[in-house]
Amino acid sequence: MKNKIIAVINQKGGVGKTTTVINLSASLAQKEKKCLVIDLDPQGNATTGLGKSNNDERNNIYNILIRNLNIEQGIQNSSVKNLDIIGSNVNLSGLEVETANDKDRAFLLKKIIEEKKEFLSNNYDYIFIDCPPSLSLLTIMALVSSDEILVPLQTEFFALEGITQLVKTIDRIKINLNPTLNLRGILLTMFDKRNKLSSQVDKEARNYFKDKVYQTVIPRNVRLSEAPSHGMPCVLYDKTCVGSKSYFTLSDEFLKQRREIESAA
Repeated sequence: MKNKIIAVINQKGGVGKTTTVINLSASLAQKEKKCLVIDLDPQGNATTGLGKSNNDERNNIYNILIRNLNIEQGIQNSSVKNLDIIGSNVNLSGLEVETANDKDRAFLLKKIIEEKKEFLSNNYDYIFIDCPPSLSLLTIMALVSSDEILVPLQTEFFALEGITQLVKTIDRIKINLNPTLNLRGILLTMFDKRNKLSSQVDKEARNYFKDKVYQTVIPRNVRLSEAPSHGMPCVLYDKTCVGSKSYFTLSDEFLKQRREIESAA
């Protein structure tokens, strides 16, 4: 599949995961890359942040996963050109219980993507999956379906503790369910240059994960948290704020990284 499927994951909430999915995909879309966001979080924040309703009972990932809808029918245009979304709905939170007897349930999403491989390859350069803030079935489904993982890491005290647990989970998934899964990168978020702790976490993360940590750092920025209430990415809502500029820079770094991976292959 020429397009890469990227799970944006951190089991902690409030680390800038959905903000990253929305603004990185929108930045890439503005560079003429075709992107699809799959909102796999029952809260549906990526859905509303891209101008769609998370109360839509029909067009949502839940109905696709239970085979009431095929993937093409579930795709909606977002508020951004070149950026489509498969929205979420609160019904998704019941999936874990509903599929309790299905021994292959971790592969539900992967099978659906495999079946529509040609359609997705022809229509999208990148597919981003916004995962829920937990290591639940939905997150495991995303990891099984993805080629790569992007981890937003907030520059706060407990951040690195949480990430060691995440790395263990990723390793287990690689051994048992998806041997080709790669860590694409770690993105430092909510960076406050006035706070010594931010710089300390930055340094520790780079010592531990080396060049897997993006050079671009996302600062704490009011505009980033305001934009979703307007149903649009910050990179459209206020292009000139520091938050938007950081995501534009990240999209450049992301594409450069892609070219380097391809030329090394």
